[in-house]
Amino acid sequence: MKSALIAVIFAGGLAAAAWNDDSMSADERAIRALEEKEATAVLQQDVATLEQLMSERYIVNNPQNGVTPDREGVLDRVRKGLIRYSSFERHIEAIRIDGDIAIVMGSEKVVPIGEAPRAGHTVLRRYTNIWKRTGSTWRGIARHANVVSTE
Repeated sequence: MKSALIAVIFAGGLAAAAWNDDSMSADERAIRALEEKEATAVLQQDVATLEQLMSERYIVNNPQNGVTPDREGVLDRVRKGLIRYSSFERHIEAIRIDGDIAIVMGSEKVVPIGEAPRAGHTVLRRYTNIWKRTGSTWRGIARHANVVSTE
């Protein structure tokens, strides 16, 4: 199952070899790896990994048109099955690194299941993730995801 999950993340997107290009900065490679790790953790409902990736002050403008004001709120939604997908594709379109801040923008395609809103439908979203480096560690500090359409 794990290999199927990874394949879904890369479907139609950048292959791992493409983003390990030598012309890319070490920071950009690190952020791309974190984006992949976060998407995989969401798919696997891996709360422990998500907790490590998110700042305690993580804030989300969520696809249900509300604000989740902190990391614990997001993790609680995962625990309750409100963030649960059978597939998750993320396509990074732009990364901007400015000092200790990284901004990632792109699109996502998810298929929610169980108790998650829009379960059983394919959901297309636009997203922005913001990462902050403290010392040598990058953590997510903010996210905005909005639904573009439901198929």
